[in-house]
Amino acid sequence: MLSLRLEVKKLVRLTDEFGDIIKGCIEGDRQCQEDLYRILAPRMYAICLRYASDADEAGDFLQEGFITVFSKIREFRQEGSFEGWVRKIMVNTALQFLRKKRQMYILNETITEDRDYEVPDIQYYLDKEDLLEMIRVLPVNQRMVFNLYAIEGYNHTEIADMTGIPENTSKSHLHRARLALKEMLEKSSRSESEKLKRNG
Repeated sequence: MLSLRLEVKKLVRLTDEFGDIIKGCIEGDRQCQEDLYRILAPRMYAICLRYASDADEAGDFLQEGFITVFSKIREFRQEGSFEGWVRKIMVNTALQFLRKKRQMYILNETITEDRDYEVPDIQYYLDKEDLLEMIRVLPVNQRMVFNLYAIEGYNHTEIADMTGIPENTSKSHLHRARLALKEMLEKSSRSESEKLKRNG
């Protein structure tokens, strides 16, 4: 019981400290802005990197995202997770960048029929780092939809609203992304097996 009370006190203390940082950012305190960036930037950069084609582009997403965070921080209503609020801003920032570059609307085919796509859940077979590395080499549309659906947890209706692409096109991109990731996994496994045979 004592241990539980200590953990609760620790959680309240951490929440209070974060609340002070948010309050300082609202007041334009430079040190609080730097503290918030230092705390959240590594995690937010990892999110940006999933949508970006390279590290430089991820850095652009991150920088623009934090500009939005600081300019809109007064709009945070203290409801739900503040980090989740920042995360949503980062995702929307990445989508805005891709939209400006017209990348997300470049389609390889026109989807004319509504159909369900059944593909293996490749996340079950991959550890986190391998999955993120493979995601980065997907075509931009597939990478975007896979991130939004499989990692961020949006459904295809929500993705369609966020990106402006039809729901069935979103399903098609997810289908292609998972097949591509599965193929990468199988290729990697074959390479490892061949390497072991040569060294064995």
